[in-house]
Amino acid sequence: MQHLTAPELAAWLADDSREAPLLLDVREPDEFAYCHIEGAVPMPMQTVPARMGELDDEATIVCICHHGMRSMQVARFLEQHGYANILNLTGGVHAWAQQVDPEMPTY
Repeated sequence: MQHLTAPELAAWLADDSREAPLLLDVREPDEFAYCHIEGAVPMPMQTVPARMGELDDEATIVCICHHGMRSMQVARFLEQHGYANILNLTGGVHAWAQQVDPEMPTY
């Protein structure tokens, strides 16, 4: 699994020459409702095993949570199940709010 910082992800998303990754937010629904990165797809961590078939195993997927720990677990799980292009957002949405989008609410 590779790791990606919030500024690196922001630069990637702003680069029209690169295909955008799937932003997989594995936080709980109330956390996602409070704040999330635009374009992120909510899939709470506990639902991933049952729902991973909804994910394209060829897509580049960036796993996201609050601080990066749950998303790292999900990223490892997906890799163990054959997903090859998995990245973890280091620091999660908290880092995104601090380093990229200071208008994003934090908790």
